[in-house]
Amino acid sequence: MKKQYILFFTLLLSVCLMPLNAQDQGSFSGSLELNTNFFLRDSTIGASNTPQYDNQLTGGEAWLNLNYSYKGFDFALRFDAFQNSNLKNPVGSYSAQGIGFWQIHKKINKLDITTGHIYDQIGTGIIFRAFEQRPLFIDNALVGIRLTYDLIEKDAGELKIKGFTGRQRRAFAENSEEIVARAYRPIIKGLALEGFWSNESGSLSFAPGAGVVNRTLDDASMNLIVAQINTYAPEDAFVPKYNVYSSTIYNTLTFKDFSWYVEGAFKSHEAINNPFSGKLEDVNGYVAYTSLGYSKKGFSVTGEYKRTENFTIKTSPLESGINGNIHFLPPMNTQNTYRLASRYNPATQEIGENAFQLDINYSPKKTLNFNLNYSNISVLDANVGQIFLPNKIGAAEFNEDYLFREIHFNVRYRKPRKYSLISGFQYLQYNQEIYEEKPGVPIVETKVVYADFLYKLTKKKSIRVEAQYMHTEQDYGQWVFGLAEFSVAPHWILTVSNMINIKPTNGRSVEHYPTGSIFYNYKSNRFGLSYVKQVEGIVCTGGICRYEPAFSGVKFNVTSTF
Repeated sequence: MKKQYILFFTLLLSVCLMPLNAQDQGSFSGSLELNTNFFLRDSTIGASNTPQYDNQLTGGEAWLNLNYSYKGFDFALRFDAFQNSNLKNPVGSYSAQGIGFWQIHKKINKLDITTGHIYDQIGTGIIFRAFEQRPLFIDNALVGIRLTYDLIEKDAGELKIKGFTGRQRRAFAENSEEIVARAYRPIIKGLALEGFWSNESGSLSFAPGAGVVNRTLDDASMNLIVAQINTYAPEDAFVPKYNVYSSTIYNTLTFKDFSWYVEGAFKSHEAINNPFSGKLEDVNGYVAYTSLGYSKKGFSVTGEYKRTENFTIKTSPLESGINGNIHFLPPMNTQNTYRLASRYNPATQEIGENAFQLDINYSPKKTLNFNLNYSNISVLDANVGQIFLPNKIGAAEFNEDYLFREIHFNVRYRKPRKYSLISGFQYLQYNQEIYEEKPGVPIVETKVVYADFLYKLTKKKSIRVEAQYMHTEQDYGQWVFGLAEFSVAPHWILTVSNMINIKPTNGRSVEHYPTGSIFYNYKSNRFGLSYVKQVEGIVCTGGICRYEPAFSGVKFNVTSTF
């Protein structure tokens, strides 16, 4: 324990003292994000029966980032603090603090060296992605070392090789004296080759790449896997493997107004946890992903396709949910921002899905824009569909092999320096039984219409109003949402809103979910104070989703950069 304190205090002291005897003082920067929640019990909406509502009453989290650059060296340090936080477990309480991230980086000629906590990915992240998503309590940094070497550097192209090894970051243990975020025991190793070439005019370019990743289990993890397999019937038993290998090859081809990306990934046999069978299974997996786009002034169209089968890579097969994910599968639906349009989002199904989407954007003039998006996600075949959706079809014409389908159309019009209007329509079908693990519920079918109007009163003052309506006969029933926002640039934003289930189902009563917020901006600081009532639901970021219970209380937020 003392050695850890000595290590980090020595690092901080050396960083701080470096410029004292040098003319070059280097550069220093940082940022702060702080969230505080005050919990007000409201059993009528389900905001109750958690430690925060029952006795703690407050909770929150904070992240302080510090960055220092000096003579080609880059140092980064982040302090994380969680106090009675519900971020890790929405129905639990989590308290811990310490060094959540540190990194040292230096480039020496063609060699780029990074050690400590590393965020990176290969291709789109299908076989490896180390990243952070704070709203979902995800921080999958690789704790280790990465080397990147520039093999070719030319005006028309480049070629570099990248290698890394380490272990995946793990959250602090509660009530522990450790000051450094832990790491999972299995070892991760990876190698990638990435290039870029273009012709003299730049009308044709290639950006090829290839990568391989290996994860090696530790003995303790293997012993737990063997113990679980030993409880299976003989026909379900198998010999697990310490090592799993995944590989990918990808390329972006650009020709004039066309852009085509294609990636294929394969994973060797290993034990994976199949949530539908409830058992570990020894299978391999693959992903095929491609996108084709065309764009010119005033018009663009993009099509995407993804096929996934048994492609889950974790630090250990026994990790569940979003814990321990080594990779990332691109989402295949439009990322909605409006409250009702974003209520039902599909989480990526790693065991199997067949997905595609088409996005068309047309702007006949600068002030007018039309957008149409169609998304469709299904299981791989009808036989698998019987496993996913046995006799639970509740929406019209929703075939048994479908998981999610969405049609979203919106129009944007603006009159410069006067007003802007956004209006749209969404039709959606959503398998709530699979995505939210609610057995026996029917397919949710919704129709959403919305309008967003912004009017500039003066150069600094503006008012914005939103109106949204959702029609559905499933889940909570029909909803309306209204919002009014008044802004005084550059400092103040005041917002009030309410969300009401006007025609509830399943014996529920009409409930109001009001929110009132005030935000103040001063230079690089932003302060926010909100009273919030929020209905339960699924929160998604980039295809990664988790359940969030209802919330009732006050939120205080601070963000600052320096």
